[in-house]
Amino acid sequence: MSNQRIWHLVALLVVLSMIAGACAPAPTPTPAPPAAQPEPTKAPEQPKAPQEFIFGVVLVGPYNDHGWSEAHYMGAKYAEERIPGAKMIYVDNLNPGAKPGVTVPQVVDDLISKGAKIIFTTSDDFKDGTLEAAKKNPNVPLVNVSGDHAWKEGKDYQAPSNLSNFMGRMEYGKMIAGCAAALTTQTGKLGYLGPLINDETRRLAAAAYLGAKYCWTTYAKKDPADLKFKVTWIGFWFNIPGQTLDPTKVANDFYNSGYDVVLSGIDTTEALVEAGKLAKAGKKVWAVQYDYEEGCKEAPEVCLGVPYFNWGPAYLKALKLVQEGKWTQYWDWNGPDWKDLNNRDTSAVGFVKGAGLSKEAAANVDDFIKKLGDGSVNLFKGPLKFQDGSVYLKDGEVATDLQIWYLPQLLEGMEGPSKS
Repeated sequence: MSNQRIWHLVALLVVLSMIAGACAPAPTPTPAPPAAQPEPTKAPEQPKAPQEFIFGVVLVGPYNDHGWSEAHYMGAKYAEERIPGAKMIYVDNLNPGAKPGVTVPQVVDDLISKGAKIIFTTSDDFKDGTLEAAKKNPNVPLVNVSGDHAWKEGKDYQAPSNLSNFMGRMEYGKMIAGCAAALTTQTGKLGYLGPLINDETRRLAAAAYLGAKYCWTTYAKKDPADLKFKVTWIGFWFNIPGQTLDPTKVANDFYNSGYDVVLSGIDTTEALVEAGKLAKAGKKVWAVQYDYEEGCKEAPEVCLGVPYFNWGPAYLKALKLVQEGKWTQYWDWNGPDWKDLNNRDTSAVGFVKGAGLSKEAAANVDDFIKKLGDGSVNLFKGPLKFQDGSVYLKDGEVATDLQIWYLPQLLEGMEGPSKS
């Protein structure tokens, strides 16, 4: 084959290969891997709303009486603020003057119908009514404050398992109050404005006398025979016109007959108010208020101080027992926290010194508190006699809780009736 022919064949093959390449389908491109997608953002979990926990409180006086009932109201608010979902509902002024014919069981039934899971009845006057209500509603815990139906060692133990009691050891507060009064009086005559007469009121009045007598002789260095201590009972915890003595008149009768310090044992502020009025008229008189921490406010310049109940921790304990399903019957008689008498989280009983107390007297009161706290002074220790001269405690004998709680008479040296 000639060279020329060979070149023609090569050229033809090249042309055919080019045509074949042009007609071939285009290669399919390899798809790119999909881009990574971000994880969806989860909405933050919303905290579950606390389940509503309703509790009821029954008050013997107005919720804002600046005394016993207001102290309970504030104690319940303290607990309400510390338990998620807790809600207090209350009935106040449950007494013969404000709500004649209305009974504790009726009020308890009403509170239960409104969802109350536990109910506090806050007066010794409600003791029997609370017992009746507890028996009627065995699945609802009730607490009667100041009663003793749940005290197994007590004289009147008969509570069903859903009924408990608590109380503060106000005997210490009253001793301090008596001390402040004895270190201030210029006449040596102390008046005690008492409510009704029962075990509680006798032992508190007696404690005030014991504190006064100790400080009169120990700090003031005066003869105990020169100290006069008179109790006048009005017949209830506060004034009910037509049913009690008028506490305003009783206070003024004290002040106008030489009693220059009046210690209040009632729920309201008449003793302090009248002292304030008389002091503005130029008379040298003072008062010791009771029950409520801010009790001196109505006449601070003549207020020697106020022994008060701090109910918050006791309410908190009871509510937690119910909420956590740990309720069991108990009887508590809660004392002061001697490390800090006015600690709202730990001390059931406190004492606030008033502006009417002199610096020297205040220093002696502080020393007296210290001695009560460390146990070096125990005023419920013999020898002590009752008002009728019979022996209460033999020489060196220390009173038991039963002997203090169920004090049957006032003590020797006190003036005023021991029985109604």
